[in-house]
Amino acid sequence: MLFVFSLTLTAQEEQKTTFSLEEAVDYALQFAYEIEYANKDVDIAAEKVRETTAIGLPQINGYVDYQNNLKQQVSLIPAEFFGGNEGEFAEVAFGTKQNMNAKIALNQLIFDGSYLIGLKGVKTYLIQGENALEKTEFIVKQTVSNAYTYVLLVEENIKILEKNKAVLESNLNQTLKIVENGFAEEQDAEQLQLNLSAIVNDLNKTNRIKASAYKVLNISLGIDINTPITLTETLESLLLNNLDLGLTQSDFDITQHIDYQIADTNRESQELLMRFEKSKYLPSLNGFINVGTTANHEQFEFFNGDQKWFASSMLGVSLNVPIFSSFSRAAKTQQAKIELDKATRQLTETEQKLTVALQDARNDYQFAIDSYYISKNNLDLAERIESKENIKFFEGISSSFDLSNAQNQLYDRQRGYLESIQYLINSKVTLENALNIK
Repeated sequence: MLFVFSLTLTAQEEQKTTFSLEEAVDYALQFAYEIEYANKDVDIAAEKVRETTAIGLPQINGYVDYQNNLKQQVSLIPAEFFGGNEGEFAEVAFGTKQNMNAKIALNQLIFDGSYLIGLKGVKTYLIQGENALEKTEFIVKQTVSNAYTYVLLVEENIKILEKNKAVLESNLNQTLKIVENGFAEEQDAEQLQLNLSAIVNDLNKTNRIKASAYKVLNISLGIDINTPITLTETLESLLLNNLDLGLTQSDFDITQHIDYQIADTNRESQELLMRFEKSKYLPSLNGFINVGTTANHEQFEFFNGDQKWFASSMLGVSLNVPIFSSFSRAAKTQQAKIELDKATRQLTETEQKLTVALQDARNDYQFAIDSYYISKNNLDLAERIESKENIKFFEGISSSFDLSNAQNQLYDRQRGYLESIQYLINSKVTLENALNIK
């Protein structure tokens, strides 16, 4: 049973580090660092709503006040009050040396316009946090998709470079034998050696990039950079999943785009802020109930059973009417109005920018698809040209310079092909974000 349980745990651990692109995105939307921060911001906003709501609910506080008059204050009283001579004063100390008061106070906000507006404001603040979370999800999706694609491209580039290296090594070995037999010049072998050195250097560089690319992907997923992960997608399958011409004709409701909603919520927030400043012109009304008890004694004997406590209670309301603030309220209201005008203008700007960004994203995606097919055809042509030059070289009807040019042309087309795939996948993610596709 322990053996089976350990195998189950091992399988679960392996499952957590093996990802298709969709699984990687889903995982990142739960555990990416940015998502964690955005979720905490939403939690803070929710607690802020509770905090503000509590201001309008009953507030109960208890107080205990103990006083020890180390030297009691002396008051002068006309002596004639006590049968003394007129014009003389008697020294009298009022009260006891030690006093203790205990009180419970209940306060209730009855009316305050700024509280009502503030309550709406914090709810808008919560919506802003939720919008920021949704925006973060789009960014994380794009980041993970780009990082995942880049790792696959690096892996594919290594395969291509290793294949090129093997071909060049074979060509160089054959050429060296031909040179030894006197049927080719030493320069032919040297030219191939130059190409091979360049390929080996690119291969070493790409292998180092591979390690870094995996670490970047781990960070985007929220996984420790030293944890090995396995990608189940192939570059070809990823490519096929990203060829979707229908996206360029998709419907678009700009009011549902997250950036528009963020700008609209910001405008609403500024409007509430202006109303909040205006509400400060209104009076506020508070009610309170106080219940307490007091004890007095010359010694600290308040907890003795025979200590007398004198109860007291109070019920009241407090009305605060703003009359004149030296125009500070008017200045703050005007500032809020200006901010509202800015937010309204920014909403219009956002709407126009989103429209332009969508058109650019559609154009880029269409161009990326066209570029991919062109790059693929060019790669096929370059492979055929290099193959023909290779045959011609070993048949003695072509120079090593011609073969080298054909090989370098092939390598350029290989790089261009990989770049076109990366551009295609990245531009599709950008278009999906522009269309607000989750």
